[in-house]
Amino acid sequence: MDTMLLESYTTLPANVRQFYLDARSVFEKDKKIDFTDSRIVKAAAQNKMPLMAGPMLGDIKENGVSIWLRPSNKRPIRIKVTALGTKTEKTYTLKPAVAGKEERIVLNDLSPATKYKYVVLSRGTKIGGGAFETTSKIDDKIGLRLAFASDFHKVGLHNPNLVDAILKREPIAMMLLGDLAVDDRENNMSMHRTDYLLRDVSEAWQNLSANVPLYAAWDDHDYLNNDLSGLPEWFTKEDRTELRNLWRENWNNPKTDIEGINFNTRIGQLEIIMLDTRSYRTVEQRGQYDSYLGKEQLSWLKNVLAKSTAPFKIISSGTMWSDYISNGKDSWGTWDTQAREEIYKFIETENIPGVLLLSGDRHGARGFTIPRDSGFEFYEFGPASLGGVPGPEGIAKDSSSQMFGYLGLGLKAFGEFTFNMEGTEPIVTFRLIDELGNIMEEHTVPYSKLTPVGK
Repeated sequence: MDTMLLESYTTLPANVRQFYLDARSVFEKDKKIDFTDSRIVKAAAQNKMPLMAGPMLGDIKENGVSIWLRPSNKRPIRIKVTALGTKTEKTYTLKPAVAGKEERIVLNDLSPATKYKYVVLSRGTKIGGGAFETTSKIDDKIGLRLAFASDFHKVGLHNPNLVDAILKREPIAMMLLGDLAVDDRENNMSMHRTDYLLRDVSEAWQNLSANVPLYAAWDDHDYLNNDLSGLPEWFTKEDRTELRNLWRENWNNPKTDIEGINFNTRIGQLEIIMLDTRSYRTVEQRGQYDSYLGKEQLSWLKNVLAKSTAPFKIISSGTMWSDYISNGKDSWGTWDTQAREEIYKFIETENIPGVLLLSGDRHGARGFTIPRDSGFEFYEFGPASLGGVPGPEGIAKDSSSQMFGYLGLGLKAFGEFTFNMEGTEPIVTFRLIDELGNIMEEHTVPYSKLTPVGK
């Protein structure tokens, strides 16, 4: 199946296709190697691949951005950055330490709210490039557009129509909510890497990752396998640590000292909070308090929410916050309703405004409100539709709190928030957009609806 995906939409250049096949053959024979293995490096050289992967944008700020690359040799790489509409050019140099090792270069001397284009060069030859826009200053009340969705499940990574639709919306960044590039590789780390390579040679993926800063969290298929989490009997703590590190190697998320893959970051008027809803779970305590997020992550989340000064706080969960679909299958509702209630109550009692909940896992696309006894409602959006794969019912049995719902089979779509900071109060508009750019759903929520009753 994987080799079929290589050319599911387009025909890859022969050298790129051969590099993937050669590298995959090496990874299949040895579970202990990574991209720095001499055989992988040799395959890249033989197939004239100066980059095994990248560039991938991430961690966009008012003064810069992070660029992730996996060079196949140690030759210096130059990145030339130009503000659109000007001739002013800045040059940054990266000197790879090890061939095949992922590298990040942080550009941190750019101007706020400015569009840039960049070119990646090796020996004067272009080997990559793209564009991005820096965020506004935190104190500037300027709106922005954020894309988000989950469940590429490999297949969606190769869809140029979907990527083109995302790029045409010009989001400042995109949140990827799980089940993305790796499918059910359990603790075979070499095959995790093979799946990432399949992602990285995709022309559609290259177009997306080079032009939209990405933020990613995992779900079950990225982590181990369907509905697996925590530490199954055959999966050790050492395996989990290695898998967490492997995840960090292959995404361009903000750096943290956190044990799991959760993180938070500020993008203009937004606080992005991406939870790790897989690796902290305690399997033998399912249904009990702290079995889902774990004590440390729950405390971390509350601390981030309490300290954030961003008008909007977006919290992602790999699986659904609510229990409307599949009775909370493998999610909060069957793992830890107490901690979920604690989070909801904390937001209400601390009068934390602007919280929006995102979720993945349940293939298709749905939106719900989550009514509270106080009269307040949380809003949950779950466009788990990047791959068009089948899933559960689109409409819940009790649809009284449902805004919209679509089946997963054939649905290739993503979600978008547009934040408007002008007028008497900020408003956020959600849109569900298909691979042809058609707006399937549009729902506007004023800030007052996202403000707990006591605020």
